[in-house]
Amino acid sequence: MCSTQRATRKAAPHEVILDEADGLDWPTICKCDLIYAATKDELKPRKGRVTDTRQAPLVRTIIAAHGWVAVL
Repeated sequence: MCSTQRATRKAAPHEVILDEADGLDWPTICKCDLIYAATKDELKPRKGRVTDTRQAPLVRTIIAAHGWVAVL
């Protein structure tokens, strides 16, 4: 889950910062420890796209934030 507010601090271990390179208007903190289930029609249009090079660190942060490393 990402905020629409500008990131004004460094990311915590369970967060990443996405920015203009990902199609956002400014650096934005994305909390990787929150996952919501939603139907496709509940989603708003995409704001951007996480670049290929930044997808792997984002996925690693999500896995670590939920303790899923232990089951891998």
